[in-house]
Amino acid sequence: NHVRDCGDNGILVWRSDAGEDGTIVTSNRIERIAAKSGGDGQNGNGVNVFRAGSVMVSGNRIADCAFSAIRSNSGSNCQMIGNSCARLGEVALYAEFAFEGAVIANNIVDKAATGITVTNFNDGGRLAVVQGNLVRNLFFRKDPDSRGNGISIEADTVVSGNVIENAPGFGIAIGWVSYLRDVSVTDNLIRNAHIGIGVSTDPSAGTALITDNLITGSKDGAIRAMNGPTPIGPDLAHASAGAYRNLAVYSNIAR
Repeated sequence: NHVRDCGDNGILVWRSDAGEDGTIVTSNRIERIAAKSGGDGQNGNGVNVFRAGSVMVSGNRIADCAFSAIRSNSGSNCQMIGNSCARLGEVALYAEFAFEGAVIANNIVDKAATGITVTNFNDGGRLAVVQGNLVRNLFFRKDPDSRGNGISIEADTVVSGNVIENAPGFGIAIGWVSYLRDVSVTDNLIRNAHIGIGVSTDPSAGTALITDNLITGSKDGAIRAMNGPTPIGPDLAHASAGAYRNLAVYSNIAR
């Protein structure tokens, strides 16, 4: 299908109650999706999944959306695989709120406010694999929710084998204050970010493993401990992370 010039959303997979759905959305061209009814993300998406579990979104070309290319709100076991996404006004690929399980793999994102976000651990959002994606040319929005990050994750998530380039915020943002648990970030390439990897060191934050990443051209450090939005301490690509009880950081290369 060719879905284009829509006022609010392109393809909707919505349920009144959360549950297994199993819809497959594949091989569509979706473009020029507005958000004429407003809101903070319920409109303006190429593919919008709400409360629908086990949805597969693969092999689509999605461009020029006011918010996300693919947005899954409270949809467990959602897969976003092999999509080509460009020029998104907010987060390109988004797993949010009360979900358990997301696989976001082998996608291309070129120009978005943030590439990939797996979030809302406070609402039960957890358990994801983010692997093999190419994310580049991120930007700041003209509102307080500025973003500019390549990949942002919070809980029970593996981030591996991704390439991120040109992020005015973080290449990879791990956790937010206390919302961090069991995250592994390995074997990623990050180029030209403001901060390559930022990781929460809040006293209530859980464990993060950061290893075997190659980070080049970061303006304010390759790997930084974060106190909320503020980087603290030395660049952990060149100094010990021993002062932070929740971090294991080793074998990274920063230039």
